[in-house]
Amino acid sequence: MGRVVVAAASVFAGVVVCLAVVLLASRTARGKERSVQATTGSKASSSVRVSPSGYDLTSLSAEQVAARAAALTPEQYRVTQRRGTEPAFCGNLVDHHQDGVYTCVVCGLPLFGSEHKFDSGTGWPSFFQPVDAAHVREQPDYSLGMVRSEIVCARCGAHLGHVFDDGPPPTGRRYCLNSAALVFFEAGATLPPESRPLQLATAYFAGGCFWGVEYAFSLLPGVVDATSGYQNGRSERPTYREVCSGETGHAETVQVRFDPATVSYEQLVRFFFAIHDPTTLDRQGPDVGSQYRSAIFFVDEGQRQVAERVIRELAASDRFAQRPIVTALEPAGPFWPAEEYHQDYVAKTGRACHLDIQAALRAAGVE
Repeated sequence: MGRVVVAAASVFAGVVVCLAVVLLASRTARGKERSVQATTGSKASSSVRVSPSGYDLTSLSAEQVAARAAALTPEQYRVTQRRGTEPAFCGNLVDHHQDGVYTCVVCGLPLFGSEHKFDSGTGWPSFFQPVDAAHVREQPDYSLGMVRSEIVCARCGAHLGHVFDDGPPPTGRRYCLNSAALVFFEAGATLPPESRPLQLATAYFAGGCFWGVEYAFSLLPGVVDATSGYQNGRSERPTYREVCSGETGHAETVQVRFDPATVSYEQLVRFFFAIHDPTTLDRQGPDVGSQYRSAIFFVDEGQRQVAERVIRELAASDRFAQRPIVTALEPAGPFWPAEEYHQDYVAKTGRACHLDIQAALRAAGVE
């Protein structure tokens, strides 16, 4: 997809080649090719991956990709599944200037916006950046006797085109796309479910050292992200050393982003009470101090009511008959993410906390 000098003769030639390619592709038997192995591998990820803009990036399995590819036109299939390139000036989205979003033709993931489109004169739809950098994956392409940067859909692995470093400001990049790899939706149009962001919710739990709490929540189905941090204190952007001094009033807290369609807030609360001791004031095991207090910081009245009901129920159970629950229930204040070395600490170091995760899952009603 190098830069093409636009001339009437080249446009005419391109149209002729375009027609030839379509006719040839339509005659190609694709029976066994439907079982194409996607670049995402043979298994889907066991956990949900979410982009910064809130879209589900969980890799589709080879079987899921094959099923979706079966509905493609011959040209769409050739481009996305066999890394094909449509002839210059043949695509229906080259001279296209409507406001809207361009999605992956295979899985529907939003890839590029009309506000980032420009006329490169190359004969292919060109953009200077994607809607979210996480939605497009780059990988080396050694074909044609040169090294290029191929771009593929981050969710289904569909071939999209290539990216070059000769684009306009502010990125200086030119994402060169095949029209056949894209589906355009005009601004204001109703997007299909696969092209919409996840409707995520946020919850906050403080249960002692955040390393173990973060790790436990990260294993819970429906949780897309768990972040260690500091909350409900008196200062802004506190450091770990400051929080440990006990002077800031912050609690070591875990921010949990979750998909309510998969796991409910009540299940999160019950899971929380199963992974820590809610009966010790300002303490969890050997860790002592107000920063290790047990607390639930609710974001709205609905969360407050759910947490309050679960606490009443547990307090009346035999488990807490002799040891009252001291977990604080407070409105959520500003959450400050902890230093990077605290994030995913258990996964990085292997220093797993002694938690019975299976028992906690059962307590939460999650199997």
